[in-house]
Amino acid sequence: MQPDYSIAVYPGTFDPLTNGHTDLVARASRMFRKLVVAIAESPHKQPAFSLEQRINLAREVLGEEGLDNVEVVGFDSLLARFVQELNAGVLLRGLRAVSDFEYEFQLASMNRHLAREVETVFLTPAEQHSFISSTLVKEIARLHGNVDEFVHPRVASALGTRYA
Repeated sequence: MQPDYSIAVYPGTFDPLTNGHTDLVARASRMFRKLVVAIAESPHKQPAFSLEQRINLAREVLGEEGLDNVEVVGFDSLLARFVQELNAGVLLRGLRAVSDFEYEFQLASMNRHLAREVETVFLTPAEQHSFISSTLVKEIARLHGNVDEFVHPRVASALGTRYA
C-alpha cells in the first residue's frame, strides 16, 4: 500500500517536551494534513518521566496550541514499523546543530532501509530554540535551576515536582 505523504510522524522521547519541540510541531502542522507526535517508551534512556506522563504533558501543552491536525500517541515498537502501521509517508526529525546531523543521517538511512517508501524530512528550530535540549533542561531542573524560558509552564511544574 502506498503511504500517505500528507501524514508525518515526529518521533522522539520528549523527556521533557521543550519549547523547541513545540515550535517544530507548530511549524510542521502547517506543512502536513496530519502530524503524529509519537512518543517513544525508550526505557534504555531511563527517562525522568513515564511514557504516560510524557504523553499527558505533550497533549496538554500541544492542546493549548490549538493545532487540530496534531495527534499525540505513545509507541514501544520499531519506528519504521510504527510509521507503516499509521500509513504515514513522512518521518519528521529536528536538527538543532551540525553535531546532530551525523546521527540523524544514520537514522534516516536505516529507516529508509527498513521502510523504503517513507521519506525523512528535517526541520531546524527557530533560532531562539536552537540550543535547547531535553537533556540540558533536565540537568538544569535537577540542579534546581530555572527552566521557565525553555519549557511550557506545565512542563516546568512537572520538572519541579520530579526534582524536588
